[in-house]
Amino acid sequence: MEKIRIAIAGIGNCASSLIQGLEHYRDKSPEDAVGLMHWDLGGYRPFDMEVVAAFDIDVRKVGKDVNEAIFEPPNCTTVFCGSLPKAKVPVKMGCILDGVASHMTDHPDARTFVPSDEPEATANDVVNALQQSGAEVLINYLPVGSEKAARFYADCALEAGVALVNCIPVFIASDEAYAKRFEDQGLPIVGDDIKAQLGATITHRMLTDLFHKRGVKLERTYQLNTGGNTDFLNMLNRDRLASKKESKTEAVQSVAAERIDDDNIHVGPSDYVAWQNDNKVCFLRMEGKMFGDVPMNLELRLSVEDSPNSAGVSIDAIRCAKVALDRGIGGPLLSPSAFFMKHPPEQRTDDDAHRHTEEFIAGTRRV
Repeated sequence: MEKIRIAIAGIGNCASSLIQGLEHYRDKSPEDAVGLMHWDLGGYRPFDMEVVAAFDIDVRKVGKDVNEAIFEPPNCTTVFCGSLPKAKVPVKMGCILDGVASHMTDHPDARTFVPSDEPEATANDVVNALQQSGAEVLINYLPVGSEKAARFYADCALEAGVALVNCIPVFIASDEAYAKRFEDQGLPIVGDDIKAQLGATITHRMLTDLFHKRGVKLERTYQLNTGGNTDFLNMLNRDRLASKKESKTEAVQSVAAERIDDDNIHVGPSDYVAWQNDNKVCFLRMEGKMFGDVPMNLELRLSVEDSPNSAGVSIDAIRCAKVALDRGIGGPLLSPSAFFMKHPPEQRTDDDAHRHTEEFIAGTRRV
């Protein structure tokens, strides 16, 4: 089959893991392809896609071949496939807007942002680049809190006639006005806020659902996360966290037997620890009551490499968007969004979301 032509906004750690993965799985077979939820998805294998356009705003990446730019600082994720051929796709200057937290330009750390001196891209620049490259799906990997910038690229995708996979907690797919615009344009969208393959929020959700199914009343819970990548550095600015906190909290609340009082649930990013690099550590505590009102508690520590954990889901979300394009389906893909994203247009249990996504892939469910 032809390659899925993808464009990426934000050439950070997540983009690095995704692009490395496209090459890593090229010489694999279904039997030895560890780390994938699907080898074949709608006829597309994990390496049946190519990056045809890329946008960033850091001087160390803009102008470089995208397969080189993914290894430039401040990227710090694991290199599991370091020998990449030239993509012959230069990283273009994007539009900054609110894509950079104010403290990122002068932070005394290697993660600091170094702005390019190239003129910022206009909407026409981005739309033209998408159209000229033949991009079919745009992946939004901008930093948390990029509300204006995320909407800028969503608007560009609509103007260029490109599907969107929104991996960040800015509500596009779950916004009724945007959802209708994508539906009217016949363009699929998967969003919002990517779930990790096996990360803090999906683990928290599964355990919350387990409490529900086993008749344990969940009374209090917290999820504390630390990491050392630019995402965690960016989130030191608490003003950028409103959507992120809502997205993660609602992902857990939506599978609880009954809604937990706001004072008794804390789900959200916690602190930046530089030496952790792209390693993310989650500390999870859940307190409840069992038979006879007898108290119990659970504590868990989860350590994962953050960006490959995301890329394992993105690769399926992209393929679902392409399958929808092939079928002429526009608007939010409700089943894949519920399975792959923390804040989808419709929250579903993970069992239902998984089953519905498999039905979507098989063609027995429309969205």
